[in-house]
Amino acid sequence: MKTAISFALFLTALGLSVATVSTASSPGVKPEDVGLSSERLQRISQMIARRIAAGEIAGAVTVVARKSKVAFESSQGVMDLDSKQPMTPANMFRIASMTKPVVGVAIMMMVEEGKLHLNDPVSRYIPEFRGMKVGVVQPPQPGPGGGRGSAEQALQFYTVPAQREITIKDLLTHVSGLGSGPMGNSGIEKVARKDGEKLADYIPRLGTTALEFQPGSRWTYSPGAGFETLGRIVEIASGLPLDQFFRTRIFDPLGMKDITFWPSDTQWKRVATVYARTPGGLTKTVQANDTLSRNVYFRGSGGLFSTAADYVPLGMMLANGGELSGKRLLSRKAVEMMGAAHVKDTLPGRAAGEGYGLSVRVVTDHAARGTMLSDGTFGWSGAQGTHFFVDPKEGLVGVLMVQTSIGELQREFEDAVAQSVID
Repeated sequence: MKTAISFALFLTALGLSVATVSTASSPGVKPEDVGLSSERLQRISQMIARRIAAGEIAGAVTVVARKSKVAFESSQGVMDLDSKQPMTPANMFRIASMTKPVVGVAIMMMVEEGKLHLNDPVSRYIPEFRGMKVGVVQPPQPGPGGGRGSAEQALQFYTVPAQREITIKDLLTHVSGLGSGPMGNSGIEKVARKDGEKLADYIPRLGTTALEFQPGSRWTYSPGAGFETLGRIVEIASGLPLDQFFRTRIFDPLGMKDITFWPSDTQWKRVATVYARTPGGLTKTVQANDTLSRNVYFRGSGGLFSTAADYVPLGMMLANGGELSGKRLLSRKAVEMMGAAHVKDTLPGRAAGEGYGLSVRVVTDHAARGTMLSDGTFGWSGAQGTHFFVDPKEGLVGVLMVQTSIGELQREFEDAVAQSVID
């Protein structure tokens, strides 16, 4: 079903004004007690309100924490334009690729326990990944009329041996070439997962696909295959299904109760609707991955649903050097390794001022990136617009939950949080 309405009409229907669509909860700590400005934090709500008024998002939940304390929470707009249900802190969001840093934490836990090493070849755990090939595009052949041929011909390629095996670190940093472009994806389509298959059933078939480039030669995002493979490696190393590992080793210790691969019936009622921006306004989109999991296939690449409040503890644990409320998941050195720039911004595919760590982007030069965040800040985003960052230097965590993807909004949120630091 499509929904394309202007914000003015939306407000008229609700009988509301912009000023009344924002509700801020009491986080239990005064911002000034953790070196933040209460007045400046309100600029976050003002920024979100402008986006809602422009009809760019339906609503949002924002949370800011510092020094392991939540100092700001706000919910604005609505979770669904048709039902007009107000957005609340209890709303859940498809966090998509914000699942990847959770996998990153799981991998680092296994590293610390000696169950795997970052430089291990993937084939050590999944033998089918041994001897992978790299795709080389064939130039399109002239068509019958002297043209360059069809689009299908343009995607033809042959393969050559990979110069080395892909490693766990390659997958974490998106330099493996696995599932990173049209050549590899064409093979993935041929071995597509069947309904009801688990990671153990499907992931080995990815070893038959072509890598997009020689491992380590460039950075290109692997939206699905790379981190789904890492999820399977966590299962093998730990002896637990990925959802159970997440729950028992990460979520429960951190008190993250409302985060899951598969929402219950009552939780589904709180899941915010996803919208795309179109010339006619916001349009509701159908999410295919709602039926992909069926609580059987745990997509480490992007399958989690969460509230804003339930994702914040993960960020606070990382900002605090691996520990939160007496529960230590990682050592300080492991967190430093995770947030280090293993891939420099000089590698082809990276943006100026942005390196890449172990499952997270890393600010390597805040001036080159054009951000107020400190060098060393790391985090990631989700395809439907969710976003988080951890600034270890400032002990600062920001979480933005929306369900419309706007890159500029994520940058505005970062700066709105950063400018609130006064001590």
